[in-house]
Amino acid sequence: MKLPDPNPTVALALAEDIGSGDLTAALIPEQTQAEATVISRESAVLCGIAWFDAVFRQIDPRVSIDWQVADGDRIEPNQLLCTLHGPARALLSGERTALNFLQMLSSTATLARRFADTVAGTGATILDTRKTLPGLRLAQKYAVQCGGCRNHRIGLFDAVLIKENHIMAAGSIGNAIATARRLHPGVTVEVEVENLAELAEALAARPDIVMLDNFDLATMAEAVKITAKQVKLEASGNVNFATVRQIAETGVDYISIGGLTKDVRAVDLSMRFRTL
Repeated sequence: MKLPDPNPTVALALAEDIGSGDLTAALIPEQTQAEATVISRESAVLCGIAWFDAVFRQIDPRVSIDWQVADGDRIEPNQLLCTLHGPARALLSGERTALNFLQMLSSTATLARRFADTVAGTGATILDTRKTLPGLRLAQKYAVQCGGCRNHRIGLFDAVLIKENHIMAAGSIGNAIATARRLHPGVTVEVEVENLAELAEALAARPDIVMLDNFDLATMAEAVKITAKQVKLEASGNVNFATVRQIAETGVDYISIGGLTKDVRAVDLSMRFRTL
């Protein structure tokens, strides 16, 4: 996906933080200029420059930012990431919101890179899911790509994913897939199965992708053998660093991991400030 427009999300974040005005920054004389630097405190993969920049652009376009790194770069402890110059009030008001975006998106990119590196050479591709922070889906899915993984569907509007409750309501796997093909020609159709009998039913209906929900490794390998590349296979459920390599080695095409965007632990970054 292309870089999302950060401005609407940034505007909402600034509104909830600054509200009617930064009461503390108002203590600083309006004419005071300052310099700030952002330093990494840990190893990570950087992501979120556009959101960071948009924060200061919306607060005061006189702020200049000189980046030493780019989205997707690996960063190390005590590494200088960027230098900012501009009105002290603007730098102080934007600090927390800008760092929030950079730390959160870098967290997603870092986790994605760890998973991508873990399955390297197997042929399997790591996918994200819709388990994203509300309002930040496009930003997090961009971060997933910066970390070397790929996006599943963006939302409910760009692909069909038939799960257990959809199958129950439609009457059968075959009926659900046939209806999806009729209503949404040209759109990717994926169906979730819970056992090999359901896999056989799905294969007869010819979806584009079959999701193997919580299959054990032996059954997953059998599913790969049965399918024989008729459709793409996606493994899902209970995926972590201890299991992901073994899952990839069964021969599945995709492994979806909700934790890429759901389990966020902010990367430790610091902004240092001095007046000029």
